[in-house]
Amino acid sequence: MEKITDKKSFHHYLYFLLGQQFSMLGSMIVGFVITWWMAGNVIYLSISVFLMFLPQILVTPFSGVMADRWNKKAIIAISDSAQAILTFLLFAFFLMDIENIVVILTINTFRAASFAFQMPAVQSLIPVMVPKKNLSRINGLNFLSSGFIFTVGPLIAASLMAFIPQTEMIFLLDIITFLIAMGPLLIIKIPKVPQTTEETVKKSMFKDFKTGLLAIKMVPGLLAMICFAMIWNFVSRPWMVLLPNFIYDTHGGTALNLALITTSGQVGNIVGSLITTYKKTWKHKIKINIIGAVLYFICMIPAILAPAGNFLLIIIALFPGWVLFPITVSTYLAILQVVVSKDKIGRVMSIDHMISMAIAPIGALIAGPLALLLGIRTLFLIAAILGIIQPFLIWFFTKIRQLEVIEREIMMKSEEEEKVEEKEVGEEEIPEPAELIQVIEPIE
Repeated sequence: MEKITDKKSFHHYLYFLLGQQFSMLGSMIVGFVITWWMAGNVIYLSISVFLMFLPQILVTPFSGVMADRWNKKAIIAISDSAQAILTFLLFAFFLMDIENIVVILTINTFRAASFAFQMPAVQSLIPVMVPKKNLSRINGLNFLSSGFIFTVGPLIAASLMAFIPQTEMIFLLDIITFLIAMGPLLIIKIPKVPQTTEETVKKSMFKDFKTGLLAIKMVPGLLAMICFAMIWNFVSRPWMVLLPNFIYDTHGGTALNLALITTSGQVGNIVGSLITTYKKTWKHKIKINIIGAVLYFICMIPAILAPAGNFLLIIIALFPGWVLFPITVSTYLAILQVVVSKDKIGRVMSIDHMISMAIAPIGALIAGPLALLLGIRTLFLIAAILGIIQPFLIWFFTKIRQLEVIEREIMMKSEEEEKVEEKEVGEEEIPEPAELIQVIEPIE
């Protein structure tokens, strides 16, 4: 496949990324306000989380196919516009005092569906517009910016709610950030990815989805790596879901204690993201993922066993794991983006996302009953031990190690091609000897 990424496309992606961060901030603020509006009813919250997961599970596989086959800019623009329109409907309903839970849940679900259409298109832009040598750094930058937004978004939302009594007025901020994000999106040029003959012939999205599965199967170790991420997501779910109860019930903590732990986690993510952003290349990415996953769960054990009320110990114990998390995620994504061909990356990313989203609600659903049955500390310890053991099982009993060889060979080939191109450009700039002779004046 011909080279389609260059400095210009890279700069265009950075413009696009900046605009998307504004859009994400607006969506985060609206999401926080809606969650706070439902905070008094746990049933509403549970249904809301389930309905937000559902469209991502059902829509994402097909949205990945669309990202590969259709105009990526159009998909992102339409999805962003749909979310802005839905937010405006929220504004209108709240303005008319129609604060019906069914209406709110319906709009929130469609907002999640719009994001599910948008996500694979946004993710598939990275290998199309970013040179291979910058993939890990860009993935780190993405993690850094999202971590920053997840840190300041709730704080901004809470501040706005304190100073602006009319909730509907806060919703307008999402529409303003949407307009800001649309500017770079309309200006940038997205390189067109050449489609293979087979790709042009296929008409069915189901067949294209099957092609994505075959693309995963054809790369030795890729399915094992995706399953590795799925299991990690599953065993880490009890901690993510039950942390508020762990702080409130087990440690007798307050909302401030939970907020400080959550904020510390985001700070750790930002530190890890800065490391991945400024480090140009990462070798042995698979080993980084395996070791990072093991260390993440090792860090959890002192936090789980911390004496009641010792929140400082919890923060100190968890902080290294929070730093490692974006490093492992960014290198994981970089592997996917290198070993999968550009014309199939959208559907492979969507399949990966679908598996993670499918396992997440299952883990969340069984976490509560298991905590009642075993006790929350016991459940956390079992999950942490499984999280420590499973990376070694994946490493020794699957083909995941082959991905390191494949990724290294592709990167070496890409570097050689870049050197050849630079050499050819340099040779074109040097005049031919005949031309040199013509411009030299004879000395008298």
